[in-house]
Amino acid sequence: MLVRAASLTARVGLALTVVGALSLLLSGVGTRWDWWDYRTGFLILRWTLYGGVAIIVVAVAGLILGLLARTGRSLLVSLVTLVLLAAVAAVPVGALRSAGRVPPIHDITTDLDDPPRFVAVLPLRQGAPNTAEYAGAALAAQQRAGYPGLAPMRFAAPPDQVFTRAVEVARGLGWQIVAAVPAEGRLEATDRTRWFGFRDDVVVRVAAEGTGTRVDVRSVSRVGRSDLGTNARRIRRFEEALERTDLPKAPAPK
Repeated sequence: MLVRAASLTARVGLALTVVGALSLLLSGVGTRWDWWDYRTGFLILRWTLYGGVAIIVVAVAGLILGLLARTGRSLLVSLVTLVLLAAVAAVPVGALRSAGRVPPIHDITTDLDDPPRFVAVLPLRQGAPNTAEYAGAALAAQQRAGYPGLAPMRFAAPPDQVFTRAVEVARGLGWQIVAAVPAEGRLEATDRTRWFGFRDDVVVRVAAEGTGTRVDVRSVSRVGRSDLGTNARRIRRFEEALERTDLPKAPAPK
């Protein structure tokens, strides 16, 4: 009797883990492919996490029963279940940890006094929960506290040359170019997050500064109160890629 109970509990735990993994996958894939609204994706993710707690209970119960019944197969199945649970939980747990380490904002820029403005992207954001209007001093204060290292880039090269490299870098990062206006030094693009495929908008401003060029970047999410640090990481990746080009660096202003 105990052997049967151990075997059944172990199999149920493994089956539920597989279902949970599929549910976690669907929460992101279904949202990315527009099968449902992002709120539905979040709801699926939330209930997957709740279900994960129940699965842990079942897996531990299977492990205990396996030990009591001394059945190696049930023990192995329960251990495999716990390992799979840890792997499945790594994605949402990592996201929750990231949320706790960054400010709950979704509009990040390298120029807090005069953020680059969107033009061509605005029609694409119609109906989006988040506005493209900058929220001002309160938002700037949160960014300073959460991302103190973000800053504009400066190059000892003319704006047109820097702009050309900026467009190349944006394309290399997989951004969808919405507008590239060299005369205004304005580059607008849309990028998508890795898991849910949320569309975030980016504007790059390339402007003459003294004998060189200054580059500012702004990245804004269309949905969600917190971006979990995504926009700041996107800006850093862009800046790092632009730094690796052949553009000569300019000394930072004193």
